[in-house]
Amino acid sequence: MVRGLSGACASVLLLLAAAVPAHASPSVYTVAPDEPRAVTVKGAGDGRADDSAAIQRAIDAAAEKGGGGIVFLPAGTYRISRTIFLWPGVRIFGIGERRPVILLGRNTPGFQRGVAHMLMFTGSKRQTDRDTPPAAFPPAGSVPFNRTIADANPGTFYSALGNIDFRIMDGNPAATAIRFHSAQHSFVSHADFDIGSGLAGLYHVANEAEDLHFRGGRYGILAEKPSPAWGFALVDATFEGQRDAAIREHEAGLTMVNVAFRNVPVGIEIDRGYGDWLWGQDLRFENVAKAGVVISNEKNVYTQIGFQNVLAANTPTFARFRESGRTVAGRGQNYRIASFTHGLTLPGVGRMGEYRTDMQAEAMGALPAPSAPAIRPLPPVPEWVNARTLGAKGDDRTDDTAAIQKAIDSHRVVYLPAGFYHVSDTLRLRPDTVLLGLHPSLTQIVLPDGAPGWAGVGAPKALVESAKGGDAIVAGLGLNTNGANPRATALLWKAGAHSMVNDVKFQGGHGTDRFDGSRVNPYNNNATGDPDSARRWAGQYASLWVTQGGGGTFANIWSPSTFGHPGILISDTETPGRLIQASVEHHVRTEIGLNRVANWELLAPQTEGEAGESGDAVALEIRDSRNILVANFHGYRVTRTKEPAPAAITLYNSHDIRFRNVHVNGESGLGTCDENGCATFLRLTKFPFENAIRDVTHGLDVREREFAVLDVPARPEPVKPASFLGGRVEKLADGFHSAGGGAVDAQGRLYFIDRRFQRIWRWSDEGRLEMVRDASLDPVNLSIDRSGNLLVLSSYGRNGTVYSVRPGAPDGEISVIPATPVAPHAGRATVLPVNWWNNGEFRDQIDPRTYEFTTLAQMFARDMAAPKAQEYVSPDGSIALPAFRTFAQGPADHRGLRFSDSLDSYGFIQGEPGRRVFLTNGSENRTYSGLVGAGGAITDLRPFADRGGEGVAVDPQGRVYVANGQVFVYAPDGREVGRIDVPERPLQLLFGGEGGRTLFILSHHGLYAVKPGRGG
Repeated sequence: MVRGLSGACASVLLLLAAAVPAHASPSVYTVAPDEPRAVTVKGAGDGRADDSAAIQRAIDAAAEKGGGGIVFLPAGTYRISRTIFLWPGVRIFGIGERRPVILLGRNTPGFQRGVAHMLMFTGSKRQTDRDTPPAAFPPAGSVPFNRTIADANPGTFYSALGNIDFRIMDGNPAATAIRFHSAQHSFVSHADFDIGSGLAGLYHVANEAEDLHFRGGRYGILAEKPSPAWGFALVDATFEGQRDAAIREHEAGLTMVNVAFRNVPVGIEIDRGYGDWLWGQDLRFENVAKAGVVISNEKNVYTQIGFQNVLAANTPTFARFRESGRTVAGRGQNYRIASFTHGLTLPGVGRMGEYRTDMQAEAMGALPAPSAPAIRPLPPVPEWVNARTLGAKGDDRTDDTAAIQKAIDSHRVVYLPAGFYHVSDTLRLRPDTVLLGLHPSLTQIVLPDGAPGWAGVGAPKALVESAKGGDAIVAGLGLNTNGANPRATALLWKAGAHSMVNDVKFQGGHGTDRFDGSRVNPYNNNATGDPDSARRWAGQYASLWVTQGGGGTFANIWSPSTFGHPGILISDTETPGRLIQASVEHHVRTEIGLNRVANWELLAPQTEGEAGESGDAVALEIRDSRNILVANFHGYRVTRTKEPAPAAITLYNSHDIRFRNVHVNGESGLGTCDENGCATFLRLTKFPFENAIRDVTHGLDVREREFAVLDVPARPEPVKPASFLGGRVEKLADGFHSAGGGAVDAQGRLYFIDRRFQRIWRWSDEGRLEMVRDASLDPVNLSIDRSGNLLVLSSYGRNGTVYSVRPGAPDGEISVIPATPVAPHAGRATVLPVNWWNNGEFRDQIDPRTYEFTTLAQMFARDMAAPKAQEYVSPDGSIALPAFRTFAQGPADHRGLRFSDSLDSYGFIQGEPGRRVFLTNGSENRTYSGLVGAGGAITDLRPFADRGGEGVAVDPQGRVYVANGQVFVYAPDGREVGRIDVPERPLQLLFGGEGGRTLFILSHHGLYAVKPGRGG
């Protein structure tokens, strides 16, 4: 007891002392910014009263207007007893000379079992009615559990938390500080986590985080795949004293810059049965007992591990491989790792990869002092000058050009409170200007449509332009050039290597909010253009253009304006530059472009091609450039995509391009949303990029879409195609838009579909290419019964339709087949998809009792073993297609989108119950065999090959052929025995022809075969 005080008072003082550690980080916002829109929390802040309701009331009030809000939490210690919900688009900032602390007191009820969150980013709107219906998938962890709260999801934008510390007292072993599961322009920054006996500081991760410091706890970060299946960048962070591991995660797409691990058993642990796209540079490991990194699933393309410039002290084992048990030792007491890579490594452009581990390291003396932060601190708030005090209005009407320019000319640091600031001329920054906001959706600089200075044909004219060679900062703003200003570029950046752009959104596309908080619809009624035809997609210059020697750090950038070309352009500069976590999406021709550039790093760039506008878009184009690092690149096309595209990345006359961790895919979340959030499911498009990279200059494609290492030299070695047993690949036909859905009849004739033109074709040696059907019946996949009837799966209708036609019958003859209950029938074969995508994303996979995660293989086996209740039986009863669950978006007619395992597959296989079949799982990139059961159930799944994705077929000798960039050939025991290189990416494989000895290979555009007697 403290002398002279009562027992109660002494307890309170001890509690407060524990809640504010001596090593607390300094406050970033020492005084409140002059922000009229902000709502200030009115709580006790004494560490004793329960402030849960006070904090929640302020967040609720900030969300009232729509479009999000800003909350200030004054200095103090705020004890909570239940979960605080941060509604979409709301940002909460701590204010005061000392950071405020949110405290979970000892033995707080509800935080002892499972996973329990102090604060949760949500996908729900504020709930005001006790009768609100439940969310589709309310996440576990709210205390008390609230069934109406939806998790933050791929549509949760702008939510953020900064300058607030968290403290977990004893007796709360299930507690986490923040459930951080969100999408673009969400962040957590400037926060200390004193986790104590708790579970973790962050559970789930999203987008980007800066200046975080984790002390104690079982884990600092415990993470699954982020909400939109994109990456997470962690910058300027420290971990110390965690009991099990500093970071435990899987598939988080974790990019780390300037992160330190001290006094922990493990630095980063990847969960059993999973991989990750893990990149770290400028890291420190000190006193790490067991391993700097624990790597799982080591022979899988989704395990891509890379480090650059790592310092280590008293860390005897740098890497430990979970399954094999092998280790990679350090280099003495103190050492430096110049580079470490593990994963699929490509020996050259145009070549297929093999798994390798490589470390370049050397012993050294004492470690140098920690490096400076990668993200510059902002000037102190007392230096911020409110532009409204100099006449700016921000009322979405007044021309604020003169007032803002006056503020820039007369003050170094200019703050724009929430508002829409119209301008009619370029805002020109001084070399040292700092232009700030706190919310890039609520604070926008807007160029109205039809601005005279931006009309017609001419050189680019900027909305905001930096001075050449300066060290300017732009942060926390939205820049909106609208859609009818053809000369516009939103931010023309010519500042130097010390400059920074952070937390900036280039408005004009998805996620754009109006002044009143309502969200802009970027599409007309069939998603072929803007609702206003005068607003032309790709009709402007780049949204962000770095040029004329520009450089610096660009962090947490969101550039989705469909009107810009491209979203980010870097040109004509050798000044060092670094992009850290940029989401660049929905552009017509190019997402990110480099032209005549050297000495840049692109870390965690993520691109998204949308169906309406991005069918022909390239994710990254590099021209006439050198000395470029691209790490943790994620280029994907949404599920709704309707046409193929040749490559995610194109290279023109460029060299010394170092690719580390490349992830090119085509799956995304879809589902239905209402006021309670989204029910999200993961589906796979048939039209991801066909190749990861196309070196246009040398005519070489990189077929591997997932790999860890590729270095591009000035003169790549020529590539000689591989063949199997001397077989020669012959092109039989081409000119198709999107071929697939093939099947072979009893005579060995191949039938397949060109989906775009809705035609069913047949190939045989006798008849060559013949058109069997040409009707608007939306065929997707085929199978053939023993009598020669085609069983056709159509995408028409809410759940799709199955019908039958007979080759050679009159065109008007068609039999629609209803779904009927599954019934056993001797000798009946089951029709099944040959390729699957099965990944438990968007639902927590953690077991709250053991904190172990269900592995991908376990999820695949569980879901595959579930029988279907109904089936479609062919006219002669010899085959049956199970009725797979269909997810639908949009109207029930032809305008809607449908997704199911059977619709998504490149084709079908047949198997009789009790027989073993081969199939592929793209979410693991593996090929399996399994036993066919009733209702399409597949049991006794056994991994067969560490390749898989599009198609698999078995020849008469029992050899297994797998389509995965090229065609890989395996002996019946699983040994790889050869490869067949095909001029285009192979998708579906089928054996037919005489004796079933011809391997037919379908690509999107062509039909190929390896003929009998020539190695087939």
